[in-house]
Amino acid sequence: MCTAITYKTKDSYFGRNLDLEYSYHETVTITPRNYPFNFRKINHNNHHYAIIGMAYVSDNYPLYYDAVNEKGLGMAGLNFPTNAYYHDLKEGLNNVAPFEFIPYVLCSCTTIEEVLELLDKTNIVNINFSDNLKASPLHWIIADKNRSITVESVESGLKVYENPMGVLTNNPEFPMQLFNLNNYMSLGIEPPVNNFSQKLNFDVYSRGMGALGLPGDLSSVSRFVKCTFTKMNSLSKDDEISSISQFFHILESVYQQRGCVHMGNNEYEITIYSSCVNQDNCVYYYKTYDNSNIHGVNLFKENLDSENLVNYNLVTEMQVTMQN
Repeated sequence: MCTAITYKTKDSYFGRNLDLEYSYHETVTITPRNYPFNFRKINHNNHHYAIIGMAYVSDNYPLYYDAVNEKGLGMAGLNFPTNAYYHDLKEGLNNVAPFEFIPYVLCSCTTIEEVLELLDKTNIVNINFSDNLKASPLHWIIADKNRSITVESVESGLKVYENPMGVLTNNPEFPMQLFNLNNYMSLGIEPPVNNFSQKLNFDVYSRGMGALGLPGDLSSVSRFVKCTFTKMNSLSKDDEISSISQFFHILESVYQQRGCVHMGNNEYEITIYSSCVNQDNCVYYYKTYDNSNIHGVNLFKENLDSENLVNYNLVTEMQVTMQN
């Protein structure tokens, strides 16, 4: 399971937690403007916006988990089991495989308005990348610097929802996640007021009691509520270090710790990596489960007119600085 968010200070930021029980040895991957995307059922795209993100590269093809293009449009795919439904080919539409969906959007769009126009003629089809890499059940969050949407391909068709909080987790379908927030409207950052009974006296015996009832478990429904509360009440300075630090702190509120979610066969779900991309300057920051140091890769320091992918292996070992 996973969590993705947007965040805005002076600049705009986009990123996610990837929660799984294993790693595909993903890399920070840059796709230059002239890399040939050979889409399965639509015209190839051999000249497009440059892209940076986290991907598993197979047969020299970047299978992006999350990415941002050079214009600052961001997109992430999150697990959506039992609800995701990929359709048969439909004449008159752009038939796009799930693993192509992120580059399909980021290659040509710069704003949510352009994305919406593209989605009007899009059908996500049930095509696997290969015999060994089946189509993952996903839904997506897409965000420019001012607006975000959620896209879900379900049995009744391709659904697009405004995402005013800029948060996405997993199941259930997005409208149900939104409705569930109504159950927590009484929570707040101030000490609670006694609405229980004026005949009784209560003690505010701890800080933070205004948020009593905020979910703390690791389910996707609870993570959606907790991350939304944390993000919507989050404050930070506008400089880059303060902004990315706060961004990662928001994601930390819904980290998956090894040992808490058993997947069977002695495997446990963990937050394999967390990412944060500055959508204004296209610097991709990340940290991993075993390395809480933040590392960055700058899209614009590469040759973006190349045809060749650029890959940076993740720094996964903790680096401890001793002070004595």
